[in-house]
Amino acid sequence: MVAENYPFPTYFILLLITITRLISTVGKTEQWKAPLPPELASADAVLPRLRDDTEALQGASGDYGNLVRDVPLAVFHPASAADMARLIKLSHDSSVPFSVAARGQGHSTRGQAMARDGVVVDMAGFRERGNGVGIRVSVDPSVGYHADVGGEQLWIDVLHDTLEHGLAPVSWTDYLYLTVGGTLSNAGISGQTFRYGPQISSVREMDVVTGKGEFVTCSSQTNSELFHAVLGGLGQFGIITRARIALAPAPKRVKWVRLLYNDFSAFTKDQEQLISITGRKQNIALDYLEGLLLMHQGPINNWRSSFFPLADHARIISLVTKHSVLYCLEVAKYYDGQNENSVDMELQVLLQGLSYIPGFYYEKDVSYVEFLNRVRSGELKLQSQGLWDVPHPWLNLFIPKSQIMDFDSGIFKNIILKRNITTGPVLVYPMNRNKWDNRMSASIPDEDIFYTVGFLHSSGFDNWKAYDAQNKEILQFCNDAGIKVKQYLPHYRTQEDWTNHFGPKWRTFVERKHQFDPRMILSPGQKIFNN
Repeated sequence: MVAENYPFPTYFILLLITITRLISTVGKTEQWKAPLPPELASADAVLPRLRDDTEALQGASGDYGNLVRDVPLAVFHPASAADMARLIKLSHDSSVPFSVAARGQGHSTRGQAMARDGVVVDMAGFRERGNGVGIRVSVDPSVGYHADVGGEQLWIDVLHDTLEHGLAPVSWTDYLYLTVGGTLSNAGISGQTFRYGPQISSVREMDVVTGKGEFVTCSSQTNSELFHAVLGGLGQFGIITRARIALAPAPKRVKWVRLLYNDFSAFTKDQEQLISITGRKQNIALDYLEGLLLMHQGPINNWRSSFFPLADHARIISLVTKHSVLYCLEVAKYYDGQNENSVDMELQVLLQGLSYIPGFYYEKDVSYVEFLNRVRSGELKLQSQGLWDVPHPWLNLFIPKSQIMDFDSGIFKNIILKRNITTGPVLVYPMNRNKWDNRMSASIPDEDIFYTVGFLHSSGFDNWKAYDAQNKEILQFCNDAGIKVKQYLPHYRTQEDWTNHFGPKWRTFVERKHQFDPRMILSPGQKIFNN
């Protein structure tokens, strides 16, 4: 079949190039392999669970970003949390400690879950072998509905298991095939964050293996310093082996709405008005709010969801051509049998008076699971086309409300349009600071309302540097314009950058590091203390 499509010499050359690349990759891994340190090589309790063959090292040397490759010494396959504790304690007690990184789905984009010349803990295999605490749901109202969930578990499985009891967590990420430990180490944000806070706000208790190899149960009342350090702590203080997550009665269905704007000021004003209604003083509120850009060089529907009806594509494209950039407000209201008859009226009350373009209101009615898992179908489509495992030079930012207009004029309407390469989703939506716990490690802007902006680029292996250059230009513009931006899923090169990122939290962050991981063993891929 291939030989019919290519003349023989061309086919032979392509085959030769492919084989050469494979040999080169394997050869590099073999070349980079270093011998195990004596402490590891002679540790009878740890050695049987270590793999340092080429296949294992290759699997732990990359991530979703496909931009960084760091080869570890070995990959560790624990059978229990006690195994993880033994591994880390072995490093802690060694004359020369080796670094350790927990790897779940490897969904980082800049090597954050890697450990060059260290040991990667295979949390995905830990889950697949059923060795962790799994997912255990408590329906006793006297102690509050909750689920005890292994750090290695996927949020999609948490959703399905809790729904069997008519319950679910209230805060999510857009993509559900991520580990619980992974998102809690960052914050875990999505359109629910404005109302329910990030995912770290829903955690009641954790079991953590610290950088000393100690197994510790912690909460806001017990071992609270560790509890607050780990949540949003970028893996610097311990490996999460169990998290107790608060649950609430789950809705059945979702009214899902998109509205189009051509004026950024009106778009942000409406977003800010809607997130001010959180259900405390008012009886009704939205459950989800996000926003995204529509631009001429990008598709009307993207891999995150296919929403706009095909019949309307031409007039939406015409509008994009006229204005260069459109802003799409995306909101959702949950409902079940109790408010099925009133949900439409409640939604219209919430949306009345908004300044979207007349005639560009779109609504869907979908199941709760379909809504939360909306990215999955796009992922499967990209996988089938070979477009999922490609470079992802993402940039995720937090922007203070007071500077979001400057960001729009300088970046959305200038840098992005001039470079004309952005085809992936660009997200922009606000959050309420009072839904975040400042005792936790996650760093956010110091304003009551701030925006998250996500440039979710996909590229080829030959042109990802153009997107990286655009990211750098965006950050440089923010620096020159005095926009106090913070990165989410951060990637910094110097400790000065990290100091600026954490701001007044930096001193506490360093003190906690010395308290819980004094030998700087954990999560070296973040490049905070061992750059």
